[in-house]
Amino acid sequence: MILVTGGTGHLGANLVRRLVADGHQVRVLVRDTGAAQGALDGLPVQKVIGDVRDRASVSAAVDGCNRVFHCAARVSTSARGHRGIYDVNVTGTRHVLEAAWHSGVQRVVVTGSFSATGNPLGRPSTEDDPHYPFEEHTPYTRSKVLVEHECHRAASQGLDVVVAVSTAIVGPHDYRPSRMGRLLLDFAHGRLLAYIPGGFEFVSTQDLVEGHLLAMAHGRPGGKYLLSTEFRTVDQMLDLYSEATGRPKPRLRVPAPMMHGLARFMDAPRAVLAPHREPRFTPAAVGFLRSQRRADCSRSRTQLGFRPGDIAQAVEQAYRCFVDRGLVERARRSQPAPAGRGTAWSVR
Repeated sequence: MILVTGGTGHLGANLVRRLVADGHQVRVLVRDTGAAQGALDGLPVQKVIGDVRDRASVSAAVDGCNRVFHCAARVSTSARGHRGIYDVNVTGTRHVLEAAWHSGVQRVVVTGSFSATGNPLGRPSTEDDPHYPFEEHTPYTRSKVLVEHECHRAASQGLDVVVAVSTAIVGPHDYRPSRMGRLLLDFAHGRLLAYIPGGFEFVSTQDLVEGHLLAMAHGRPGGKYLLSTEFRTVDQMLDLYSEATGRPKPRLRVPAPMMHGLARFMDAPRAVLAPHREPRFTPAAVGFLRSQRRADCSRSRTQLGFRPGDIAQAVEQAYRCFVDRGLVERARRSQPAPAGRGTAWSVR
């Protein structure tokens, strides 16, 4: 039996489908039955109601499982919500790892964040680059650094745990939807009126799932592996969005420093007027794009056999999934684009 936490999230929904297709018995920890709607509908999985913040429910979910994929996390680029992010990401991870150790689980794969990896000057990041704490970081980034610390602590006590690091995810079965999913929906509905230059590392859901499975099968105990399909600029990504949806990309290209200043200016009023709504462009989100960070996935290639595919196909699949679910009024092309077509593009 394999346990997946965060099975209703973007990564989790795709991972659960792959595990089921591969013939595995899958148990999914969900906060409530409503959260599972859509993401898990029709799948032959065992749903266990619980919360990673609750040690008892985590222990019950882990009991009887021999492998665990811990994908649950609260993702945010906001500077607020420290306690909630810490409780889910850090305390929740500790509960999962403790339960796995007590239950004799063979291996745990924990989803990490690229933002928690160091950003050296002049070259792509590797797994060995330490996080630099003396810069401005979001609560989410700080929490994911601490998640890796929890994994190291558990590994030192004898638990077989591997960290599979996600970059910005693109692909189908995005039921919340994610920040990237909302951006694609805005584009498809003509609501994206402007954009900023920049770029980031993107990973397709197919590649990210494959990377997690490879980490479970071949990762070294206590190891960490970066997973990315490819780096894309914002302009390239919007070209892919245009190709998938049939809509032109916005003509207004706002300088990144100007957008960063505007995002900072709007941050305080937004916290008062819409405290529970995550804005599209926070100062941190703009900063991620401006950084144009790159990842060196050599370790994943050599130790795991990771062979990433094409991000253009992931964009097409994400769009088609939204069309099939009725979130976009109609498909604007009758046939999907061939894989790899286009000059082809914004972050976990």
